[in-house]
Amino acid sequence: MMSIIIPSTYNYIAVFLTFACNLKCSYCINAHSSINRKRKLLSGDDWVTHLSRIVTRPDLPITFGGGEPTLHPDFYYIVKELHRKNIPMDLLTNCQFDISEFAYQLSPSVFNRDAPYASIRVSYHPETMDMYELIDKVHILSQNNYHIGIWAVNHPKWQEEINRCWALCNTLRIDFRLKEFLGIYEGRIYGTYKYPNACFNAVPGLGKKVVCKTSELIIGPNGNVYGCHADLYHNEYDHYGHITDENFIIHDDYVVCNKFGYCNPCDIKLKFNRFQKEGHCSVSIKEI
Repeated sequence: MMSIIIPSTYNYIAVFLTFACNLKCSYCINAHSSINRKRKLLSGDDWVTHLSRIVTRPDLPITFGGGEPTLHPDFYYIVKELHRKNIPMDLLTNCQFDISEFAYQLSPSVFNRDAPYASIRVSYHPETMDMYELIDKVHILSQNNYHIGIWAVNHPKWQEEINRCWALCNTLRIDFRLKEFLGIYEGRIYGTYKYPNACFNAVPGLGKKVVCKTSELIIGPNGNVYGCHADLYHNEYDHYGHITDENFIIHDDYVVCNKFGYCNPCDIKLKFNRFQKEGHCSVSIKEI
């Protein structure tokens, strides 16, 4: 099978092992619909075989997300096999797992890179999580040399709890960072966007035609490869390839899209890139 070459312009490799989650946050950006939760999962063997084809570099890891990636039945097998092949990896998790089992299965070296942020990034959601239990777990793993930190969505409704978590993490020397809340709350749009008209104000049937170029490899739970998060979450069949295709090639050019206005905030927000440089956007959009 052909190797999968990551273009030099790419900033992120996102592997969504599953959309299943053990939390139900009201503001979840992943839109965990019943359809998403029921999507067929790629097997552990298939993930290992085809992720091993990816030719990446130490500063561009495969990042496992979801849903909650640890809920994939073959999670530990996948991670251990890829680590054995020296493939760099990061983990996005809510840390609602048994940390003793996690530590037994995976050594600190598995998710540990020379990077300006933690390789294991734990999401804190005050609406559905116990802050003290979460901090205790992260502190224990941190004390045992796991490269781990807490990232909180800066939701306006939960400012008091987020600030309290921030202060406690600072006391315990846990890496704590904020992520912008992306969405609408009490009639106000939150988030900083490169293309502010690309979402939230879409009129049904009036999608604008543009050309769009991505800088992310986005792979869904069933192995489909998508050009953006909007297609990943809402347009299951609008993918441009499958990770198990022996001749799969990554998109590295502009493609025509007639859904401008229906974009997912994750794609059009301004954020830090993998080197923690501010002002990055996952996509480049041009009007036709």
